[in-house]
Amino acid sequence: MSLKLKVLLDNNTYIDRYYLGEPALSFYIECEGARILFDAGYSDAFIKNAAAMGIDLSALTHIVLSHGHNDHTRGLKFLTAQFDTRKMKLIAHPGALYAKRDGDEDIGAPFDAEKAGRLFEYIPQSTICNITPSLYVLGKIGRASSFEGKTSIGEVMRAGAWQSDFMAEDTALAYDCGESVFVITGCSHSGICNICDAAKTATGKKRIAGVIGGFHLFSVDEQLRNTVEYLKRQNIGMLYPCHCVSLEAKAAMMGALPVREVGVGMELELK
Repeated sequence: MSLKLKVLLDNNTYIDRYYLGEPALSFYIECEGARILFDAGYSDAFIKNAAAMGIDLSALTHIVLSHGHNDHTRGLKFLTAQFDTRKMKLIAHPGALYAKRDGDEDIGAPFDAEKAGRLFEYIPQSTICNITPSLYVLGKIGRASSFEGKTSIGEVMRAGAWQSDFMAEDTALAYDCGESVFVITGCSHSGICNICDAAKTATGKKRIAGVIGGFHLFSVDEQLRNTVEYLKRQNIGMLYPCHCVSLEAKAAMMGALPVREVGVGMELELK
């Protein structure tokens, strides 16, 4: 039993590693026979990077969307233009395919549920489910903590009307490592602490082995301080904040947590 993860797309690239970067996120994951794309970035950059890494995206078995923003979903239109995706399982909360806007700008996914059903084997999923026996999609994340998951970004079309968008569809992956759980997240709009709690509940594990993904933290403020204290209590061994985490926030975390650098081409293998 193992999980292998490669960073196909992130804001950051490594020195002397000549891949493309953009302010977006995409991970390629292999786990127990499944070949999974977790988020698809904004452009076709993740496809070009995958080719340079020797990854055959035509062999994907699953695609999981963390939420509906276009820096995590727009790349799908390039994937469908280059590959036959009709047998790939697309797992997403239904809200991830709702129309979204920020002012006059379209910030949502490139297609709705009806078109997704034609392009993929679309599986709308709002509750916990398994991709493999050890890998979980967490479904809708509860928002119990008082300091996170409270901020809206733009608007979402729901029930025939534009409403403030709190990204209710936000989800993540949890990998059962045996004695602990490893969390793979997109932007953590629901809050990284809430996500970690959901991962522990889904797997029945008490310890978080590590986390990779965007934490949506930009300022040294109450949310960041509370997040650091929460993560310290988890005794986390590996922390890989990327994408939507500022340098200032990373620097603040590094004083108390085992923060490691993330960039396109980074590889993780978890037993």
